[in-house]
Amino acid sequence: MTPYPELVADYDESAPDPAATETTTFALGCFWGPDATFGALDGVVRTRVGYAGGTKPDPTYHALGDHSEAVQVDYDPAELDYADLVAVAFEHHDPRSQPRKRQYQHVVFHGTDAEREAVEAYVAASDWPDGAVETRIERIDAFHVAETYHQTFHLSSSPGLLRPFEEAGYDDAALRESPAAAKVNAHAAGKDVPAFDDALTYDPRQS
Repeated sequence: MTPYPELVADYDESAPDPAATETTTFALGCFWGPDATFGALDGVVRTRVGYAGGTKPDPTYHALGDHSEAVQVDYDPAELDYADLVAVAFEHHDPRSQPRKRQYQHVVFHGTDAEREAVEAYVAASDWPDGAVETRIERIDAFHVAETYHQTFHLSSSPGLLRPFEEAGYDDAALRESPAAAKVNAHAAGKDVPAFDDALTYDPRQS
């Protein structure tokens, strides 16, 4: 089964508006994997990849400065909370090891004191010895959106999955901000995505 253009558009039209979502950011190594991991989750509405945690203005992939690759996650607070996403972030990297290269370092970002306390509570409740966690916990100052060729990487590398978005008239920006694209990207990465089968595909055998 493949995505169907009309279903892609319908899915995006029915998704929560950006004003109804909350946003958080994680740096967990190369951003393509986390982009798919979070995109697969029920309650995650949109994802985009970029650069965060540093001071260099206007970073690019080839001039990253002191930033790290990061994924920004828009989620529906009626279905998920920040602590749920923190748990997923820690489950999908080794927090006891910090890559030497700043580009791939591990950072859990927070925007409020309550979010910082949620991260600290998660770490305190874990089985990791005191002082073993090297993942940094930092307040987010800015998120710089990465180049188009990094967005929805797995989807964009799969012509058959990308075609319905092209047929529906999506440009690069629309694809990056598409809730449907986040789900199909996760499916293309091999993730289990219930929304892909339930809401985005058309099975001719059922016609």
